[in-house]
Amino acid sequence: MSPKKTDKTIQRPPVVVVMGHIDHGKSTLLDFIRKTDIVAGEAGGITQHVGAYQAEHISADGKKHPITFLDTPGHEAFCSIRERGAQAADIAILVVSAEDGVKPQTVEAYKAIQAEKIPFIVAINKIDKPNADINKTKQSLGENEIYLEGWGGDIPNVAISALKGTGVPELLDMVILVAELADLKTDPAKPAEGVIVESELDNRKGISATLLVKDGTLKTGTFLVAGDAYAPVRFIEDFKGVKIDSATASMPVRILGWTKIPDCGSDFITINTKKEAEKMIEEFVLEHVIPAKDSTVAAQLTASSASLPSGGLRRASPALASGDGGAKEGESFAGHNASKKEDDSKIVFLPLIIKADVIGSLQGINHEFEKIKHDKVRIKIVTEGIGDINENDVKTAMSDPEIIVIGFNADPDRKAASLIERSPVTVKTFKIIYELTEFVRDALMAKVPKEYIEESTGRAKILAIFNKEKDRQVIGGKVETGTISSGNDVKVIRREVEIGRGKIRELQEKKQRVSEVAEGHEFGVMVEAKVEIAVGDRIEAVRTVEKK
Repeated sequence: MSPKKTDKTIQRPPVVVVMGHIDHGKSTLLDFIRKTDIVAGEAGGITQHVGAYQAEHISADGKKHPITFLDTPGHEAFCSIRERGAQAADIAILVVSAEDGVKPQTVEAYKAIQAEKIPFIVAINKIDKPNADINKTKQSLGENEIYLEGWGGDIPNVAISALKGTGVPELLDMVILVAELADLKTDPAKPAEGVIVESELDNRKGISATLLVKDGTLKTGTFLVAGDAYAPVRFIEDFKGVKIDSATASMPVRILGWTKIPDCGSDFITINTKKEAEKMIEEFVLEHVIPAKDSTVAAQLTASSASLPSGGLRRASPALASGDGGAKEGESFAGHNASKKEDDSKIVFLPLIIKADVIGSLQGINHEFEKIKHDKVRIKIVTEGIGDINENDVKTAMSDPEIIVIGFNADPDRKAASLIERSPVTVKTFKIIYELTEFVRDALMAKVPKEYIEESTGRAKILAIFNKEKDRQVIGGKVETGTISSGNDVKVIRREVEIGRGKIRELQEKKQRVSEVAEGHEFGVMVEAKVEIAVGDRIEAVRTVEKK
């Protein structure tokens, strides 16, 4: 969204996205810049949301430069969030560990930067570590077609220690230089426009969204529209949660009171009246959600978008939007478990109710679920949504004892917790995504139907018949292969054709009762079988084992 340059335009602060592989130090870098401790607050030290923050850098000439930073997750599950971060930014910092070099998410982040065609700086981090090797890291970058200045390319780079702050001022000076070259402008007289960075549901406050103002000025008393959702701007919170009167370009802010959850990554615009907002949403629904000719359904969908469903928010695809906000059974946010007729009736399903704190978390969860595949069992999303686990979720789970309720950064609310105590519902909550994924994978594999096969343990030739009484026969033989054990089931084989089955009741070797006879040894045995065994027949000892 490029602002038109007029004589009213002024320089605006750069929006910088920090990207890279998991645990390469992105959040630690931002912690040092903001002098806070966000990493300690993230479960497992892993960023699991897009964080939007503004900091002030004092350059070498003493000038103050505000810079907005976006911290994106490095975990592979959150690839769509990284892409969203790159779309919202003017400049990227690609963080690479001087210990590890280029890793899979480094390459993925680089591709997202290339796709958005934004300038970027490589920050070679962890230079304070004993195993750090800056030249080797630069070589690793070159091998992945990321060519740095002095190494066959023109990509600026700075060696830093995010933990100790070494090189960070130089990195921020480089950010300011790149921003000046990009000539970032805004018209403060324009109504604000920008992008939705993240959205979430608070059971007490309602739906809120983190916005990044890209151009213009956001003021109270106006209305924001993003897709088929709108919000009155009654008050504005900055990234610290402090209420402010207005927000200018490049500022991350939080707005509450949305009619429904706005899609992350969608653009927003500012208008003056509620009537205009409702009209724009109606036009959006007609154009994007349903065929234009179906105006009756369009009106219903538009009306439903203007009210927040009670008891938490369930998310369905736009084509399935309904007044109660419910997702149809079997449908998932990512679409990998969409309801359909299964040709194979032997498929076993693991039904799940998923609740998460924000939409980005749901995207990450569904991305991980895509990788859990088995030809006998599948994940079935009953419902999914954002917000706390509520009474409706628990009651839905009570209808089927197989359903597991899973919360990611989402706990049962008071009513749900009381109901859980009185019912046999399985509820699991997680704060780290790979722990959630591991639990679901284990639960899925536990439902894989067990298959059993018959395994031969030994084969013997019958040499003599000593006695026969009803179904019991005392015979003599010699073990040809394997072992014959007391209690074994046996196949009776004549001319390589199975003619019946029996069971070994007693086994002797050299007139001594034994539990097992090995290959090459002769034995006497009592076999219980309905078929009459003859000299020259063979018996094959078998056992039933679970197929691996």
